[in-house]
Amino acid sequence: MPPSPPPSHRPAPGAAPTLSRVTRPSTVDLITVELRNAIYTGALRVGSPIREVEVARQLGVSRGPFREAAQRLVSEGLVVATPGRGLSVRQIDRDQVRPLYAARATVETSAARIAVDQATDQQIAIVRTAHEELARADATHDALRVGAADLNLHWQLVAASGNAWLMGWMSTLIVEVRIASFTVSEEYVVRKDAAEAHSPLVERLEARDADGLEAAIRANLDDAVMRLLAPESVGAETLEDPSPLPPPHLDPLHL
Repeated sequence: MPPSPPPSHRPAPGAAPTLSRVTRPSTVDLITVELRNAIYTGALRVGSPIREVEVARQLGVSRGPFREAAQRLVSEGLVVATPGRGLSVRQIDRDQVRPLYAARATVETSAARIAVDQATDQQIAIVRTAHEELARADATHDALRVGAADLNLHWQLVAASGNAWLMGWMSTLIVEVRIASFTVSEEYVVRKDAAEAHSPLVERLEARDADGLEAAIRANLDDAVMRLLAPESVGAETLEDPSPLPPPHLDPLHL
């Protein structure tokens, strides 16, 4: 049987967005999105070099716009530039996980309080839909798909605030969370009952209970930290997607 083709680096439906919407994006904007998505999905692996000529050729773009896009990711902290060695995908080690999640908690709880006060019923319904997508992902027992749907739910919660700054910070944090997961563990681990575990977030938002929603978010993120740093202590069944990931592969942009 011939090997299956490598999966595209572009997120599947329901995956968390990795860039806020751009109006009339430029070539550099599009390349930036593709590189960010490739890091998010693991197509560009943590710690791996980003070979300019090779990756630009795979994307079908010239080296000038590629360099500019890569520098944007350097400024975001997703890519590291080392003199004499070039570019590589950032790694986020165990000692950086708690500070990362502390930043994430600050963004998510701030957005949650705004959403409770200001979100429309339609915006809240989008969060409910994201939870339903997470339930469908649970049924597949695909850890990466569940993880993407999990992050998408958190993204939609932040987006319900309508605050562009919080959404921008969350866009980067989502990718950093994936980088941490790929760096710290030999397997990508998610809860088998992810949808059930996230039910309190949606219920507290729908009830417009700011204190309850903040508490639910913090409990959810604390559980995620323990799943990364001490998975044996998590009292819930998990799904694992083993490493190594399939060979890196990027699709051309067809600009």
